[in-house]
Amino acid sequence: MSSPAPSPCPALPAPRTLAFARSGEIARLACFCDNAAVPRAAVPSSPPPEAPDPSQAPPDLAQAPPAPAAPSPPLSPAPSPSAARSAGRGGLAIAGAKVSFIVFGFVQQLILPRLLGTDGYGAVSVVFAGVGVVNNVIVATGIQGVSRAVSSVAEHHAAEAFRRTLALHAVLAIAVSSTFALLAGAIADFSEAPHVAGPLRLAAAIVLLYGLYAPLVGALNGQRRFLAQAGFDIGYGALRTASVAAGALLFLRAGQSGVLGAIAGFVAAAAIIVPLAALKTGFGRRGSAGPSIREHLVFLLPLAVSQTFLNFLLQTDFFLLRRFLGQATNHLALGAKAADDLIGVYRGAQLFAFLPYQLLLSVTFILFPMLARAHAEADRAAVRRYTMTGVRLSFLLTGLLCAPISGLAPHVLRFAFPVEIYSRGDGALRVLSLGMGAFAILGVASAALTSLRRERVAAALTAATVLLVAIGCSVAVPRAPFGPDMLVSSATATSLALATSAVVAGVLLHRVAGGFVPAATALRVGVALAAAIAVGARLPWLGKVAVLGEAVLVGLVYLAILIATREVGRDDLAVLRQAFGRRGRSA
Repeated sequence: MSSPAPSPCPALPAPRTLAFARSGEIARLACFCDNAAVPRAAVPSSPPPEAPDPSQAPPDLAQAPPAPAAPSPPLSPAPSPSAARSAGRGGLAIAGAKVSFIVFGFVQQLILPRLLGTDGYGAVSVVFAGVGVVNNVIVATGIQGVSRAVSSVAEHHAAEAFRRTLALHAVLAIAVSSTFALLAGAIADFSEAPHVAGPLRLAAAIVLLYGLYAPLVGALNGQRRFLAQAGFDIGYGALRTASVAAGALLFLRAGQSGVLGAIAGFVAAAAIIVPLAALKTGFGRRGSAGPSIREHLVFLLPLAVSQTFLNFLLQTDFFLLRRFLGQATNHLALGAKAADDLIGVYRGAQLFAFLPYQLLLSVTFILFPMLARAHAEADRAAVRRYTMTGVRLSFLLTGLLCAPISGLAPHVLRFAFPVEIYSRGDGALRVLSLGMGAFAILGVASAALTSLRRERVAAALTAATVLLVAIGCSVAVPRAPFGPDMLVSSATATSLALATSAVVAGVLLHRVAGGFVPAATALRVGVALAAAIAVGARLPWLGKVAVLGEAVLVGLVYLAILIATREVGRDDLAVLRQAFGRRGRSA
């Protein structure tokens, strides 16, 4: 039998205070997804294998809160203290896996430009971006779909539900990977990069292997085997980083394409982790338990559509920029290497620009289930309170993250990349980091709309944002002179589109939830952010170690202005003291 559903969600503090919860409370909160308690799934699905890679997509993407599940039976009493502690440990393990993926993704992206050169890094980034869009969708549907199927049946029927859904996902993996291989040439041609068609076709094997791996991870998640799930994710992150670097190095030493070698290493890592995961999970057993094929597809389809829109949004500017760079180099007879070189610079800027969105995903993991619970109970006051608290926290954290990245843009790139990237990417990073901050707010607002059963509105907003980014880049980028100016134009058009959509999302959320963020908060954050960026832009280069100190200084300037304007006050500090006090007593 499945474990009891969790107890009702505790209330957040008032909108002017920060929200904290102990591990047991977080474990109980995370069980709720759009009015439905998913039995035995005590924490959100872990980061998928590819989503946290900063070079491809932040994440969320596949880390977005689960799609609506079927209506659940009445809630049972809260789990026992031991069950809560177990869920809390599992949640910490999943969080650790997320952090590890961000770290391994950064390491991978820092190594590749030094192995392949900036142009090779740009070429391999085109391949990673193409396969990343498909992988993130297939991983999200695989993990969430199988986890839902396994956790929604009695424990002794879990193996049967796993076998049925695994077979379906295997068929889908074959179909999607075959289609990707057939479209590899078209993707390369659209990007004006025909030389990456071969690596893209090889990357179809990654899609196939991820399509098999994701259901195995979903089974671990649905069975609450969170430590095993986190162990595989952390181990695979390290394996993939090492394999990609080793593959590129071996191919280069053999006189072959380092780009092809990096993709071959990627395939090798995926080919190793799939059988290891299968040994842990098995393949289930025959039986009739679990959703039918039709029921499972009905659940997967809207999730796949929303994930597709979201992942296209993350890569629209990148692919259009590569296309326009390719057209410009063809017109100027500069060759494909010049376009790869500049797209490599832009990818380096994206690596840091994505950080606010990646790190703000944790807010949605807490806000989403609490809003869903309040909506299920028709508690309008709670919905408004949770919305304003969560969005305010998102604004404060987004500003804190964006200020050092934008203000210290040239130093941040110089800290991580060779001169070919940091000398030409600082302008793009300064602008794009602010756009990704707007995207982080958009992501939180979309998660809130989804939790309030406005999934179609959130999906339509995402699709409209893709269109806005595409129009903006198509108008602005080709008009810019060839070189770094094209990168800044792309970053500016993308940021304006994301900021516009974030404002629209705020208006929509205000109509649905009765609140978004106080105008005074938005104004104070804007003033503090502008001042902190201005300070950071005037700080000199003092060495790589000093960059960390300068980032702290810029963050302190931002916080000092918020304190001086009374945006952050005693209430917030009291909640911090209370949270640490509770933690100390429970330790």
